Amino acid sequence: MAKAKDFFSLIKFSHTVFALPFAIIGFLLGIKDCAHSTNEILILLLKVLVCMITARTSAMAFNRYIDRQFDALNPRTAVREIPAQIISPNQALLLVILSSTIFIITTFFINNLCFYLSPIALFITLGYSYTKRFTALCHLILGVGLALAPVGAYLAVTNHFDIVPVLFGVLVIFWVSGFDMLYALQDEDFDKANNLFSIPVFIGRKKTLWLSVFFHLVSITCVVSCGLLAHFGLFYWIGVLSFSSLLMYQHVILKPTDISRINLAFATLNGISSIIFATLFIIDFFLKNNFS
Repeated sequence: MAKAKDFFSLIKFSHTVFALPFAIIGFLLGIKDCAHSTNEILILLLKVLVCMITARTSAMAFNRYIDRQFDALNPRTAVREIPAQIISPNQALLLVILSSTIFIITTFFINNLCFYLSPIALFITLGYSYTKRFTALCHLILGVGLALAPVGAYLAVTNHFDIVPVLFGVLVIFWVSGFDMLYALQDEDFDKANNLFSIPVFIGRKKTLWLSVFFHLVSITCVVSCGLLAHFGLFYWIGVLSFSSLLMYQHVILKPTDISRINLAFATLNGISSIIFATLFIIDFFLKNNFS
């Protein structure tokens, strides 16, 4: 019988560190621009966290459900919960339905704009799982899905769009797309053999590494632009330096002839970079706004 830890493993809960810090950034940008009591802020934060967790859970569980046949064929992924028969396909699908339902219901209690946009958000996050079957741009679709975190959190508070959270969303698109195409290097041969699409399959390993560098330079440009537009302080810029350095370091340790350190580049460095950046953003935010 599947245990709770098996479901956490199924959805790679630890990878929440990629999008959650940027959701918090979007949320803080929102409360800066709106008048809310402390209780209202805490309740709204809880709702945002529920949306964040349930949207991601439904997306990951659906991805594992849809890809279960490919996962069973790939030696790297054959140990995942569904092909290993730890979790049944029906259990995974039930988790998708439950998480998606909670997500939509929660948006209803946030504001009308979030509620109306919730089906679109689910369409993007769930639809990503199909994209590798027909387009090498699947990495960008994944980036768009995670970019909903800062923009959606901001909308939850303010009920309107703004350039800075949108720029943070663009940052996330190119950051996630950049490291996801690196991660896909592991499956280049498998994807070719099974008629699956990815950037490495489309342009090869060497060009993929260079395209990832370009994408991450776009992300750095976005994070710098956000700092200039919003007039952030010293700690923000320290965060920018840390984030940018860790992004570029992963390109130092990966080479066309050696991608053995891909897990360090993909999970460790990107997870650490988002946490450090968000932490320094939070410090800068509270110092600048004189919150106690």
